[in-house]
Amino acid sequence: MASVRELKKDIDFLVFEVISDCFVFSNIHPDNKSDELSTLISDAVEFRNDLIARVNNPDGKDNPKIVKAYYKTVEKDLLTGVDKLFERLSAFSSKKK
Repeated sequence: MASVRELKKDIDFLVFEVISDCFVFSNIHPDNKSDELSTLISDAVEFRNDLIARVNNPDGKDNPKIVKAYYKTVEKDLLTGVDKLFERLSAFSSKKK
């Protein structure tokens, strides 16, 4: 992990990629407006807000090893969470074909 600032930028970038892909799908398939797509966007925003809150409030501030492990866990959660969001979008788009 390079820095907390870079981690926050990564969180914003990856989550906003999911959201932008949702909007692209919505524009490509205007007849398929659905609450599921809105729910996916809402879940992505909540996921982003949760990760930013976790980054801002690390556990074990006194011990550098605990803090490093904590941020590695947040980084891992970011990647798995974004992957799940993209999988949901892919499943949603395959249902609409």
